[in-house]
Amino acid sequence: MNSKNITKADIVEIIANNTGLTKVETKAVVEGFIDTIIDTIADGKRIELRGFGVFKHKPRKPRMARNPKTGEEVKLDKRYVPVFKVSPEFFGKVNDSIKSEKGEK
Repeated sequence: MNSKNITKADIVEIIANNTGLTKVETKAVVEGFIDTIIDTIADGKRIELRGFGVFKHKPRKPRMARNPKTGEEVKLDKRYVPVFKVSPEFFGKVNDSIKSEKGEK
C-alpha cells in the first residue's frame, strides 16, 4: 500500500478485488454500512464492532466560543458529537505497524 490517503472509491475497489463482487455491488454495501452507522448514532444508539471499535455520540456542554475571523463571541448550545473509540487490538496493530515502519522500538 502506498502512502497516499485512501478514499471511499479506493475502499470499494479493494473490497471488490478481494471478494469478487462487482464495484457497483460493493459500493452499495459500503454506502449502506456508512449510512447505517450515521443513522444509528443519530438515533442515539451505539455500534460496537469487536476488534475494531465503538461508534457513539458524546454530549458537549453549552459554552461561549469565539469566531476566529471576527473575534466576536458566539454562544454554542448543548450539542452531541459523533465519536469513534478504537479497540485495543486496532490501537496495538496501528501503533506497532507505524513504529516498526519508522524504525522505533
